Amino acid sequence: MRLVSGPDPPAAEQKPGKKKHKKYEFLMELESFLIEIVYIAAVLLIIYCFLFGFQRVTDESMFPNIRDGDLVIYYRLDKEYANRDLILVEANGQKQVRRVIATAGETVDFEDGKLVLDGIPQNEKGVYQDSEQFVTGPEFPLTVGEGEAFVMADAREEAEDSRIYGTVKCRETYGTVMIVIRRRDF
Repeated sequence: MRLVSGPDPPAAEQKPGKKKHKKYEFLMELESFLIEIVYIAAVLLIIYCFLFGFQRVTDESMFPNIRDGDLVIYYRLDKEYANRDLILVEANGQKQVRRVIATAGETVDFEDGKLVLDGIPQNEKGVYQDSEQFVTGPEFPLTVGEGEAFVMADAREEAEDSRIYGTVKCRETYGTVMIVIRRRDF
């Protein structure tokens, strides 16, 4: 007996279950892909909600380092602040980016338009305005308590900061600013 190879049988003679099988495989792969997307979105949501946050800056109080319209990304779990750290705080119902000036045990005062930290006048990088004590607010010299931070804006003359509302409790802050994304005026 001799086998002759010839053309494939016409489509009508192919098994009808083969098309349904391919369609079923495609639907299974699509379902698997969509489930993976949902998992990735859930992981990103968890990371956003518990580790990082985003905040748009809406004032010029940190000018020139951070401008109105910039986006800051902050890390929620780091609340062990050091001097010069940028942090996100809430004061009078608004979230504000402020610079840590003093931490627990340090004494803050003002003299001749200069910030005085532990009796030493500071020459601050990136601050181009005088650092004056406001008429209202806490009494100076002020010693920062345990678990607190004294914060100030870089644009000192018009800013609302610890000179008005006093020290902030570190546990009540949002976290440390890690990244500043400039959105306009490069």
